[in-house]
This record gives sequence, C-alpha cells and structure tokens, in this order.
Amino acid sequence: MDSLDIVRDSLGRVHELIPAVLDGLSGDDLLWRPDPEANSIGWLIWHLTRIEDDHVAHLGGVDQVWTSDGWYQRFGLPYLRQAHGFRMTPVEVGAFNVTDTALLNGYAAATWAQTRALLDSLSPERLDEVIDARYTPPVTRGVRLVSVMVETAQHVGQAGYLRGLRERSVGINSGWAGTA
Repeated sequence: MDSLDIVRDSLGRVHELIPAVLDGLSGDDLLWRPDPEANSIGWLIWHLTRIEDDHVAHLGGVDQVWTSDGWYQRFGLPYLRQAHGFRMTPVEVGAFNVTDTALLNGYAAATWAQTRALLDSLSPERLDEVIDARYTPPVTRGVRLVSVMVETAQHVGQAGYLRGLRERSVGINSGWAGTA
C-alpha cells in the first residue's frame, strides 16, 4: 500500500461515516447544540466537508465544488462564500441553519468525488512538492493531505459523539455504533 492508498482509505472511511452519522436525524437534531458554545452535528459535517473541499481544491489547482457546483447557493447560509468554519465564533456557528441531511450528504459526496479524482491524478513523488511556502517548514502536498485526514476524522467523530448525546437527551437509543 502506498501513501496515496492510505489517504484514500482514511478519507473513504470518513465519507462512509458521514451518511451513518446523519441517518434518521431530524432538522432539530442537526441544529442541536449541547450548550451555546458548542458546535452542532450539521455544522460539523458542513465544516469538515468545507475544509476538505477548500484544501484539496487548492492542492489540485481546481475550483471548489462549493462554488463551481452551486452548493453555496443551495445551502443559503449566512456566511461569506469562502467561509469554511475555521475560527468561527459560537454566534456564527449558531447561525448555521441547514436542516436537510440530503443536502449535507450530497455536498459531502460531491467533495469526495473531486478528492478521489485528485488523488487518482497524483503520484507518490508529487507529495513532496511545496504548495505553501508561508510556513516554516513549508507545506507540501503530503502534509496538506495529512491535515485534511486529521481534520475530517476528528470532526466526524465529534459529530458521532454529539449524535449519541442528542439521542440520550431525548431518550432514544437508535443502536448507532457511535453513540456516547
């Protein structure tokens, strides 16, 4: 297994978990926050997908599906077009208003399709190419992909944990393997 296979496997597992986390959730479930400073399930799924879309599109020198495929308009969020959730305040997180799991799943699937295409176009040798020299050490393609893997895995886990908390708060046990 080469390094690109590891990236594919890691991100593929995240994308298998997204529909599982969202399955059967209502709009209220997607927006539920355990306290006003916390993220919601829907926001976490949107954010992890936005980060993947933003970072991988930059890495491949292509447009983000968020804008090129019209997802920005479909979501209708009160955020700037380029927003992806990084450093958002609790008030900004609370403004997230998407209550449609199909919309979140659709955007995640479109982003994953673009990510797979980019990964298929890369060779392992290209992972050492510097794509951002503003940092010390400079960021390579491989380092950026590791960042995407960590970010998406972290947030899909958080969304799963929140799902478990939400189910417990309303007295439901769905049997979902990720419940708290």
